[in-house]
Amino acid sequence: MTDKFPAPLDAPVWNPETDEVLHCRAVIQETHDVRTFVFTAPEPRRFLFRPGQFLTFVLPVGGEDINRCYTVSSSPSRPYSVAITVKRVPGGVISNWLHDTMREGMDVRALGPMGDFSCDLSPARKFLFLSAGSGITPMMSMSRFLLDTQSGRDIAFVHSARSPADLIFRTELAAMEQASGLFRTTYVCEGDAPFEKWPGHKGRLNIAVLGQATPDFMEREVYVCGPAPYMQAVKAMLADAGFDMRRYHEESFDFGTLLEQEPEVAEVTQELEDAAYTISFTKSRREIACPSGTPVLAAARAAGMRLPASCAKGMCGTCKCKLVSGEVDMQHQGGIRQREIDQGFILLCCSRPLSDLVVER
Repeated sequence: MTDKFPAPLDAPVWNPETDEVLHCRAVIQETHDVRTFVFTAPEPRRFLFRPGQFLTFVLPVGGEDINRCYTVSSSPSRPYSVAITVKRVPGGVISNWLHDTMREGMDVRALGPMGDFSCDLSPARKFLFLSAGSGITPMMSMSRFLLDTQSGRDIAFVHSARSPADLIFRTELAAMEQASGLFRTTYVCEGDAPFEKWPGHKGRLNIAVLGQATPDFMEREVYVCGPAPYMQAVKAMLADAGFDMRRYHEESFDFGTLLEQEPEVAEVTQELEDAAYTISFTKSRREIACPSGTPVLAAARAAGMRLPASCAKGMCGTCKCKLVSGEVDMQHQGGIRQREIDQGFILLCCSRPLSDLVVER
């Protein structure tokens, strides 16, 4: 390992198929309950990714490895490191482990980056970024990228928080606004902080506040990220205002929670009587039926099992587990390495049984 940075300009590109260890270089306290963790490869690597993508971390928590996805908050325009920004969630196993345990000098394993929530391929000249809480992270990556690359895009950034004490990246966003006439921020706080009275917009984002903050919002390409209720409210608000929803983009899944029951689960329940295969889970000592064309995860959900999952698209790797015996048809989207497949691992969300299965879960 070397501490000689910045890395050489011709450093190899980070390859998720062969590179997996990240070295923590810094831990930055952003707010009272939010920290940024900055990582590099042990040896110089360049991280090529799209702003807004995420990494899947393999974290040793409670004596077992747990997969968890976090959006990269840094920008690919600064390619020699990647950073995630994590809010401590009361009762949250992983966020509390990171805040309490992760320190400069520690190593972790990671997969990615991956994901398709990004503005980099959009031809739009004017963007509106709407975020709440830790949903600010992909917007920060995109904003840093657009400003670093001198894209000439007009960016309106509207962020919602509980109080001024909860405004993540407040100082940096102010500096970005001062440095560019094409970048402006607006904050909406639900209330005051103990030692700071909030002089700006109070309450929650509504169409009147949005219109005051960004009068031309109807003309912009909109990107939204935050807690699910926030995204639902914003989507309904814009639709009611007559916004062209073809120019609306939102993060499609919430990394902070387990996957909720999918619509297809109801269909699976109706098919269980005719299920072709039996799936046995060794650790939980459960046995379920699974129709031949149904993902194992969907059948397990229909049977009442709560298994770790985030994207349900074969991207994040959260539902990775060992296939002890049997065969599956797995159509993944990058959430598992080839060497892991060779070792017998599968992703439950995109694996359909071709025989009875025994799964180590």
